[in-house]
Amino acid sequence: MAINYHRTSHIFTLDTENTTYQMKVDDYGFLLHLYYGARISGDMDYLLTYFDRGFSGNPADAGTDRTYSMDALPQEYPAMGTGDYRNSALIIHNGDGSDCCDLRYVSHEIRQGKYGLVGLPAVYAGEEEAQTLEILLEDSVSKVQVRLLYGVLEEEDIITRSVKITNLGSEDVIVEKAAGACLDFLAGSYDLISFYGRHVMERSFQRREIAHGSFSIGSRRGASSHQYNPAVIIARRDTTEDTGGCYGMMFVYSGSFLCEAEKDQFDQTRVLMGLQRDLFHYTLERGEVLTVPETVLCYSDEGFAALSNRYHRCIRKHLFRGKYGQAMRPVLLNSWEAFYFDFDGEKICKLAKEAATLGMDMVVMDDGWFGKREDDNSGLGDWQVNEEKLGCSLGELIERINSLGVKFGIWIEPEMISEDSDLYRTHPDWVMRIPGRKPIHARNQLVLDFSRAEVRDHIFKQICGVLDQGNVEYVKWDMNRSISDIYSQERSPGKVAHDYMLGVYEFLENLMERYPNMLIEGCSGGGGRFDAGMMYYTPQIWCSDNTDALDRLKIQYGTSFFYPAASVGAHVSAVPNHQTGRRISLRTRGIVAMAGSGFGYELDPNHMTEREKEQIREQIAKYKRYAPLVFSGDYYRLSSPFDDVYTAWMFVSEDGGRALVSAVMTIQNGNNNMPVSYVRLKGLDRDALYEEPDSGRCYYGSALMEAGLPLPAELGEYLSYQIELNRKL
Repeated sequence: MAINYHRTSHIFTLDTENTTYQMKVDDYGFLLHLYYGARISGDMDYLLTYFDRGFSGNPADAGTDRTYSMDALPQEYPAMGTGDYRNSALIIHNGDGSDCCDLRYVSHEIRQGKYGLVGLPAVYAGEEEAQTLEILLEDSVSKVQVRLLYGVLEEEDIITRSVKITNLGSEDVIVEKAAGACLDFLAGSYDLISFYGRHVMERSFQRREIAHGSFSIGSRRGASSHQYNPAVIIARRDTTEDTGGCYGMMFVYSGSFLCEAEKDQFDQTRVLMGLQRDLFHYTLERGEVLTVPETVLCYSDEGFAALSNRYHRCIRKHLFRGKYGQAMRPVLLNSWEAFYFDFDGEKICKLAKEAATLGMDMVVMDDGWFGKREDDNSGLGDWQVNEEKLGCSLGELIERINSLGVKFGIWIEPEMISEDSDLYRTHPDWVMRIPGRKPIHARNQLVLDFSRAEVRDHIFKQICGVLDQGNVEYVKWDMNRSISDIYSQERSPGKVAHDYMLGVYEFLENLMERYPNMLIEGCSGGGGRFDAGMMYYTPQIWCSDNTDALDRLKIQYGTSFFYPAASVGAHVSAVPNHQTGRRISLRTRGIVAMAGSGFGYELDPNHMTEREKEQIREQIAKYKRYAPLVFSGDYYRLSSPFDDVYTAWMFVSEDGGRALVSAVMTIQNGNNNMPVSYVRLKGLDRDALYEEPDSGRCYYGSALMEAGLPLPAELGEYLSYQIELNRKL
């Protein structure tokens, strides 16, 4: 049993293969956190200490005992109003105007299988793969009930947490803040690793000490954002890639979020992950329920690499769904950087012909195929095919492309609307806009109110009308602005942002059900919504609008800490690069893009030389040989693009029998007197002999991991290397 409850001590123990999570219901009914870390035996309540803490108050239940204070005790779900002055997981504004919720244990249930969340993405697992613990807490005055949900995936070393908040009182209450998970640490010094960025430079690695005070990251943009990713690592100060303890918290949500890390007066550490409290005032009427999105927890005492691979396996096996959840993805050619808006049906067909001759599987018609859409100032919301621009119907275009042996994909942006559109002229009331105020524009577009069913239904009908015209096998779902002017005519403003996200999820779920064999790739100006929530619906996400190979090394490095290569859309683009103007060899661009399973091209082959086309054929053949390893292999970061003169990474098959090592020289100093860089490999069978097929050379796994492979000391800019290794029988 992964979950055990001791009736005498009232201790819950959640065990995975390598970790233990423990909590206790104490004599007053408070649910206290005891331990999370490497797997242990025995009860950990001996760690709790009680002292008269002076200005830390005591609940009335404790009587004259000044040593008992919620301000000092570790808790599973701390709420405001109990004498705990640290960051709260829950703030309830009651009908009498007070902010208080005193949660006490009522009951619990242990059951087979993993809980699900209605209307929200969540990790899934069968009855033989997981167990669920549900603990019911209640405030006896307000009758607010909180159900804490724990899912334990024993073999994956994964514990998930979610919360359901129900108002059973006689008056409305307002949820002012709701986290999905809290981790309290009684002792120790920790760093918080987070991933910051901006459009075209997402998920940069940042490590900082959790010092006294409170530090937060989050998004108020209505999307998880380019600026901060909803996944963090709490690491002991000496933790590295291969050694030391670290905890992951990954929020399965695509809207605004908040993560807070705090070191208190007693050197205890608290980290919270949940919904963003700004622009959030969620009114619960009697009987109404708010479900807080899931947080996926994981612990590793073997450094960041083990933590990352546990998350990668969890996402691949228990979050991806649909035909392409486990299937290899098509190599595609996208029209965006080839033509932008300047295309017609003939140009798309020429692109498809080139794709066929080069060995690509699919051509994608990006933005500009619908309505009055010659630039990004008009047309959004009018999802009708512009047959005059294409010179034919969409069905005819798809038939021509399919006849070449090439699949067809298309771009959509369902959540957005242009003021210059028929839909806006008909339904200006369907946009997010605060009455009496002029709206904020971004990319000269507004946001449709997807919290309203009639808006979603209208757009869904339009999109399906397009997709039903032919054999569309791929959709790129984009979102090209942050949400502002958060207001709806049908619900209180404090509910709109979250209900909007629920509406997006409903739309995606309906799209998956209607088109089960279609690959949906998520996108939000690239990586502005690159999160576990979207991966439940879109197992592939465009990693960044920045296709520059050198920048992508940093972007893909940060991405890899939580998200598998199987989720990464990465393309080879033209030079000079359209985002940076940099010129990098086709070989290096290809090797960098092969770090993702959504491999493809973002260029016009008609402008390439025959030698370049032959290189592309060779790249695609190589990629298709490596694709299963890239998709499902263990991933290792061998260096940091922020610190080292080279960036290297590798994939290793689950049995350790096959590996692919990639490296790019990012800094060149001097000439042939430059130092030699040795790349130490990871994840191999130490006692096995590995052969490099291209050269026939053989190496022992122990030698490759202890001494490494030398990179050639040769002249050139951004030189790259790719080495395949196969264990000899």
